[in-house]
Amino acid sequence: MASYTLSMTERELEQLRRNKWRLDGSAVRTLDDARSFIESVGFCLMYPLRAPLLLLPTFIGAWAGSDQGIPTQQYAFADPRAKDATELMVRLLRDRSAYEANLFEESNAFLLSAAIFPYFYALVGERNPKQAPKPGHRSEYSQLACDTFEAIRRGGPISKQKLQETLGKGISEHALDKALAELWSKLRITRVDYRPGEGAFWDVLYRWSPEAVREGISLSLGEALSALLSKYLDCVTAATKDELESFLGNFVPRSRVREAVNALLAARELTFSQVGNHSVIQVMPPKAVVRR
Repeated sequence: MASYTLSMTERELEQLRRNKWRLDGSAVRTLDDARSFIESVGFCLMYPLRAPLLLLPTFIGAWAGSDQGIPTQQYAFADPRAKDATELMVRLLRDRSAYEANLFEESNAFLLSAAIFPYFYALVGERNPKQAPKPGHRSEYSQLACDTFEAIRRGGPISKQKLQETLGKGISEHALDKALAELWSKLRITRVDYRPGEGAFWDVLYRWSPEAVREGISLSLGEALSALLSKYLDCVTAATKDELESFLGNFVPRSRVREAVNALLAARELTFSQVGNHSVIQVMPPKAVVRR
């Protein structure tokens, strides 16, 4: 097994993360800035979680250039910074520089870079996305979710307001939100735009971004998990095994995460490091070139 190759203090690790997550005053304000940020970190949350369960950067923190006083999703409506950060995030979605997934708190976007998204799709998405979901006793989809998918397939990109009208006035907003979440959680659909007065717009993912879906379908689960694991470590600089499992365990069983970590350690693609009194895992640093 790989030996310790690096030692740093907890303060040094914290500063490396703050620099990468744009919490050091270098705020993300332009579309180019936003593209650069999401490509660098690979994934982030829109807002911090109410309980710090996951070690992840936030888009609003990068927009503000600080993590001081940034709101959680629950209080974002009262913070003017949230409106500006959301507008910039939607621009990323429109030009497919980022993708959005439904994993954590409701309305708290989980954003992925265009380069990372196919690997995520390989773990979470459907292998035959053009086949319409069907309801049934063993199905993951309700009848309303299946009807919603068909309405989006026929009319998308379509606003939630128009979607509710298409499905019938008897469909409550709560029921529609639940149906959309069923489809979104399996990457059947994705939010592609947001307009004041009309709300979010939805489309079937295989039509909105066919190349990313095709690439995701072609990847093996092991290949995808290894890529996400390595990118997560690049994002956070170093992480404990528990932190790796807390993040990647949202996509695959934790036992699979442990297997992937052990395989990459054995292949010397990952290594153990020491941070203070803690053992953490990092991507193996590149070997120095010896010139003669």
